[in-house]
Amino acid sequence: MSRTLSPRDVVRRILADRSSDAGDVGQAFAPANIALCKYWGKRDETLNLPVTSSLSVSLGLLGSTCQLRPCGGPDQVTLAGERLAADHPFVQRLSAFLDLFRVEAGQGYAVDAVNSIPTAAGFASSASGFASIVLALDNLYGWQLPPRDLSILARLGSGSASRSLWQGFVEWHAGRSPDGMDCHAEPLAATWTDLRVGLLVLEAGKKPIGSRAAMKRTRETSPCYATWPDTVAADMAELKAAINTQDFERLGETAESNALAMHATMITARPPVLYWKPESVAAMHRVWEARRDGLAVYFTMDAGPNLKLLFTASDEGAVRERFPGIRVTAPQA
Repeated sequence: MSRTLSPRDVVRRILADRSSDAGDVGQAFAPANIALCKYWGKRDETLNLPVTSSLSVSLGLLGSTCQLRPCGGPDQVTLAGERLAADHPFVQRLSAFLDLFRVEAGQGYAVDAVNSIPTAAGFASSASGFASIVLALDNLYGWQLPPRDLSILARLGSGSASRSLWQGFVEWHAGRSPDGMDCHAEPLAATWTDLRVGLLVLEAGKKPIGSRAAMKRTRETSPCYATWPDTVAADMAELKAAINTQDFERLGETAESNALAMHATMITARPPVLYWKPESVAAMHRVWEARRDGLAVYFTMDAGPNLKLLFTASDEGAVRERFPGIRVTAPQA
């Protein structure tokens, strides 16, 4: 039986025969992703191993770009052109992750990160952020790691980062092994060039409770969580079938239902976790009203107050008219 590994053990196993000689700079982009079938709850918090598998779609050219250079002393982190203090929560989390890759004590990294989506607002910025960090490290050291290994490394920083290495549809396999070496993501072969995702930004500020703490509370206290794995299994099958046949109604209905089911587990936690704002609920009603009027549009929501709308290219004009200010992207960019 496989034993449980520490994150450092996982990194050592993957990089066992790889070079520790860094180049001058590593740079990479990773797309943000939105889960159509959600990941909510961990079976191992240290290794970020999920209770269930999940399925996402990328946000095309929206995501994170990271430039990374070796430097002496502590890490130097710049986010969107602003140098962050060493005690900033993002710097502390990033430095803890980079600790896994340091060859010697005192080795630092100068990190310059830019997000093209709101940070910490339920738009998966941590997913694209940690995925871009891993890809930049791979570029810096010339590891040329296979995608499966890159996905595992990204998962150590943020669970959903395992899905942010690819464009299009991506499945994250929950795996069963205690060491997590079978827990990784891979892209689906299917494409859907007419699919569109619209970001409806209702509140771009920081979330009142982070996803890690929220899912832990939900799993431990919500009476609805017991049925969540079965919901995911059924929805995964529905979504894969919808993608293979390009059945948009089936895709939209399943994704919307899955999102509401996930939020139902949060709302019934003790104390409740409620990311919705009055504007969120109003936007849901606007989506349902649009469907009653014949417009094929559905929503999904991650851990935040903002909605992501699903529709096809032929309805983009009508969706923009109904939802002014929406930011539209093509997942297959």
